[in-house]
Amino acid sequence: MTARHTLAAFSVLTLLFAAPATAQAQHSMDHSMHKMGPEIVIPKGALYTKADVEFMQMMIAHHAQAIVMAKMAETNSTNAQLLKLSRKIDQSQIPEIQIMQDWLRRHDQFAPDTSSWHDVQMDGMLTEAELKTMNEAKGVAFDRLFLNGMIKHHAGAIKMVDELFKSPGAGQEVDANVFANDVVAAQTAEIGIMKRLLAQLPPK
Repeated sequence: MTARHTLAAFSVLTLLFAAPATAQAQHSMDHSMHKMGPEIVIPKGALYTKADVEFMQMMIAHHAQAIVMAKMAETNSTNAQLLKLSRKIDQSQIPEIQIMQDWLRRHDQFAPDTSSWHDVQMDGMLTEAELKTMNEAKGVAFDRLFLNGMIKHHAGAIKMVDELFKSPGAGQEVDANVFANDVVAAQTAEIGIMKRLLAQLPPK
């Protein structure tokens, strides 16, 4: 991981407690109650749609929260397999955020930063209270909360991709299409790993 990515990851983690708490708006992909930035304007003849832009903006926030969760494992878990997975999530989703931000900027669209997860509540995302409870847990208790929470989180991301492809004309621009399909492939595989790890934990 580069120094820039390491710093970015640390910054994301500290946002959990350093940033002021905000009221989390109930959110769906139509953004009826929340906007990530300025009104989205799609140029005539563009190969992407408003749904593509919304997907990239919201997935940045979604990924950012997953990184916060992954970073917690470093101090709260001693499970070697879980730590290996959490580091993979961390190391893969940080550069993916950069990919999404670059895509948005390349198309002259607003690119949210990693603090944006504080302002939205999407499928699979944990509440501030759930994150606090997870951060206070240690050992097996943490592992169980982490795995259940991240399974839910990944399932939410997969649902976001499904909603993207159901939107007329969306998901057809090459880079957006490849990225969305990569999210499904990677997170589906990780859900399988997490379910196996969860089954291996000692009973409560």
